Amino acid sequence: RPTEPGKRPYELGKRLEQMDESRAAILQAARAQLEANGYRQLTMAGLAAESGVTRQTIHNLFGTKTGVLEAVFDLIALDSGMQRMPEVMMLSPGDAQVVRFVGIFCSFWARNRVLLRRVHGIGAIDPEFGAVIEARNRRRLMAATRIVERLGGGDVKQRAAMLRAVTSFEFFDALAESCGSEAEALVLRLARASVSPPEL
Repeated sequence: RPTEPGKRPYELGKRLEQMDESRAAILQAARAQLEANGYRQLTMAGLAAESGVTRQTIHNLFGTKTGVLEAVFDLIALDSGMQRMPEVMMLSPGDAQVVRFVGIFCSFWARNRVLLRRVHGIGAIDPEFGAVIEARNRRRLMAATRIVERLGGGDVKQRAAMLRAVTSFEFFDALAESCGSEAEALVLRLARASVSPPEL
């Protein structure tokens, strides 16, 4: 029987909507399981049961468990305002750019400390996911390098490496553990010192 005019696009739209809903449910379940039970207890079967979809649906949407974890990482980054980073990189070189750069990362780390501890722990024991985290760290280094280059001065590589180090999750987490709410101010102070051109 011929398809009624307009019916197929409508059905496609419904399928896409259902896919978006399924994706959101899976990611919400994955995040909750990671925070509550850690990586070892996270299984495709458990995600399927908790999110109300089939394991095949999870496979179709994400491929592997690493794919799910990568999507969770992207989701928390989006929720924490990391999409503002291109705006920061377009600012004129100077202290305001450094302040915004540090602020975005500190906000990201602070809002998701428990989950990010688990995420980084996963990267330490799972080479595939470790590569995902390292790729993001390289992007942060590239951004740090661009900031330092635009500020001018010598030894760009060393200063960029220092800026990357002081804006890492591990560094922030250690400061927050000891200094609480003062962590961001301390990171900013160290970041400013990191990017300052060395005195002649």
